[in-house]
Amino acid sequence: MANDREPGSQVFKRIAIFGVGLIGGSFALALKKAGAVQQVVGVGRSLASLQRAQQLGIIDQIAGSVEDAVRGSDLILIAAPVAQTAAILSAIQPHLQPGTVVADAGSTKADVVAAAREMLGDKLAQFVPAHPIAGRELNGPDAALTDLYVGKKVVITRLPENAQADLDLVAAAWRQCGAIIHYLSPAEHDAVFASVSHLPHLLAYALVDDIARKPHAERLFQYAASGFRDFTRIAGSSPEMWRDITLANREAMLQELDSYTGQLARLRAYLQAGDAAAIEAVYANAQQARHNWITAIESAEKQRKDGGD
Repeated sequence: MANDREPGSQVFKRIAIFGVGLIGGSFALALKKAGAVQQVVGVGRSLASLQRAQQLGIIDQIAGSVEDAVRGSDLILIAAPVAQTAAILSAIQPHLQPGTVVADAGSTKADVVAAAREMLGDKLAQFVPAHPIAGRELNGPDAALTDLYVGKKVVITRLPENAQADLDLVAAAWRQCGAIIHYLSPAEHDAVFASVSHLPHLLAYALVDDIARKPHAERLFQYAASGFRDFTRIAGSSPEMWRDITLANREAMLQELDSYTGQLARLRAYLQAGDAAAIEAVYANAQQARHNWITAIESAEKQRKDGGD
């Protein structure tokens, strides 16, 4: 078990992953490349996906049952769609041994924490909520990448009940995948990502769906080019996963959607009035904000490359 812990360079004897697609599969591949895990066991709804993950070397073994997966594992990662988290935690709870840490990789946190409190009971302290800020529009084991998390953020939303050793264990696992650890509360996390991740996905899906439903959709798509491709890339992501995220973070999403709807109403009014100065001011402010954001990202990446903090 995982009681003799060195947080800096953790080597796991056995990790169980629920969901061996892009997120869980990339986690496994990265730890294997780092020599940080001896055995990875996979659990999932689709036997075909599990078999494919085994063929690709993502997992070493397909678990025969939840009990089999949990028994003897140092770390359990839940990398399934967030709507499945409660059921998975409920299945894990009876078999969860002292010294085993459970983490998730869900894109929402308040709902996941509520599910953990309900399903894990007196074993809640063994659950460390986290969210890797990385992804692709592709899904399944074949989408997994060894370097998906290199230089990317992982947000840990610690619980008051968590022991520092367990937080260190989860942080060490993600660091060995190449990730950079950040900490937010569950509420802070959900408010932030409703704005910069969940709303953009909703907008991309809405735009593509709107165009696809037009009677001349085929003609419109024929002339769509790189700008449309870049803006709508994330609409190629898993509908099931993003359905769950949208509903799980509903309150924050509604606030952000109302704010954005107000912005669109202002732009519509400027357009109707032919107010060129007002339209340009919005565009210029957005351009400068994006430039500042990109510059900050590039500076941070250069600092890490050059050995900074």
